[in-house]
Amino acid sequence: MIGPVEKQLRRDITKLGTLCFGLIDSQGLTPSSAARTAETCQQCGVSAILVGGSTAIDQLEVHSIVKSIKKSVTIPVILFCGNVTGISPDADAILFSSLLNSDNPYFITQAQALGALAIRKYQLEAIPLAYLVIGDGGSVGFVGRTRGIPPKKPALASMYALAAQYMGMRSVYLEGGSGVTSHVPADLVSLVRSLYDGTIFVGGGIRTLTQATTLAKAGADILVIGSLLEEEGFDSTLKQIVRKVQPPKGRSRTG
Repeated sequence: MIGPVEKQLRRDITKLGTLCFGLIDSQGLTPSSAARTAETCQQCGVSAILVGGSTAIDQLEVHSIVKSIKKSVTIPVILFCGNVTGISPDADAILFSSLLNSDNPYFITQAQALGALAIRKYQLEAIPLAYLVIGDGGSVGFVGRTRGIPPKKPALASMYALAAQYMGMRSVYLEGGSGVTSHVPADLVSLVRSLYDGTIFVGGGIRTLTQATTLAKAGADILVIGSLLEEEGFDSTLKQIVRKVQPPKGRSRTG
């Protein structure tokens, strides 16, 4: 069943085009600084805040940051967990992700099984998502023991995306990795868009207006902006990105 957060995001994609999410890594931030960053993101026009991190291990820290952010913004706060330690009952939803190209079954199904009862207990809206690491993937590639999809082999990414669709996953996340210097290639996003009928997230290395507009035109439904938020005065660039990303003509919005 599709929950209210996912329904609203789908409506916004249809109406507005490509959306932007702010990604806040819960590690190394105080609750107050995370809240200020989230508030600035909302003022820039992002549609949601993701909270997570591939190395987040302190569940109490994650929870305190989510609570603080929730007091500061009105847009959805969505968990983007790398492990069961990233679950907080105060969030609006959780990206219930499976790291499909991991060599470790823990990140494909076991962590999901361990976290499922807590998600039900907290009545968190679960958004099923296939998580694909492109290239080395930075920290998530290391922690998740992925066989990164070569950036110059878009057909491999499209195979995984179609498999995710046939398994009922309504979203796919193409991840370049946190702190990386290059983003997911546009031709890879374009091929996945031509075959996959769900919502496409693209994240990792998106720091400039040119990068964002290129990925939006290639078919990204949601751009996840993380590393940019760590730069001083990021709001100017983020505002430009939110205002300029537009859906290309003829792009499919089915899913």
